[in-house]
Amino acid sequence: MTDINPTQLISQLRSMAAAAGGPPAEGGAGAAGVDFSDVLSRAINGVNDSQQESTALKEAFQRGDEGIDVSRVMIASQKASIEFQLMMQVRNRLVSAYQDIMNMQI
Repeated sequence: MTDINPTQLISQLRSMAAAAGGPPAEGGAGAAGVDFSDVLSRAINGVNDSQQESTALKEAFQRGDEGIDVSRVMIASQKASIEFQLMMQVRNRLVSAYQDIMNMQI
């Protein structure tokens, strides 16, 4: 398990935001550009990895493993919680945008 580095986390979030908001690919979807589904999939996998790490740390702490202190467990738990909340907000925004588009009259 690695220590949580807030600077690295912010850097990762900025790089994902830059990848998601990059210029549109020429020639339609699937051309030489960033695929939204890949960016979203990587973000979801990152949240899943964070939750699994948090669970592993909690279990290790409960077993009484050496080197696992409560602050590390709590930080990992909060990090996983915040990432999950962020993912849910992104999902809610996407669903709302989809519904707005579907309700537009042509």
